[in-house]
Amino acid sequence: MNAHTFPVRVYYEDTDAGGIVYHSNYLKFAERARTEMVRELGISQRAMLEDGEGTAFAVRSANLDFRRPAKLDDLLSVETQVISIGGASIELDQRIVRVDDGTELVHLEVRLGYITLSGKPARIPAPVRDLFANRISERR
Repeated sequence: MNAHTFPVRVYYEDTDAGGIVYHSNYLKFAERARTEMVRELGISQRAMLEDGEGTAFAVRSANLDFRRPAKLDDLLSVETQVISIGGASIELDQRIVRVDDGTELVHLEVRLGYITLSGKPARIPAPVRDLFANRISERR
């Protein structure tokens, strides 16, 4: 399955005084991309929050490898691939690349946990698991 892609333009507010993207903003870019992928799958995060006792995906761990800097006005693409699905977790691989030259700027390995709003682990519902399973990548 191809990666989900999400475009991001680097604005002045994303950069430090030198016009380089501030490191924590890459996490925001990756979060937006994951949210849009989930929305594209047809999963309503709002409904998950409001149904029953409420559930949500939360970042359990994230490993970032900063390879090259993004700069003011760069057009980026956040590529997200589903690597694996467990009973209560999902592993994703995300790459942030500069569109103009294809340079990989940041590589993220993200593990999402599925939890209740009280913070307890919960099993991912079968219909949601199936939607993610259809996006599992053969690339590892």
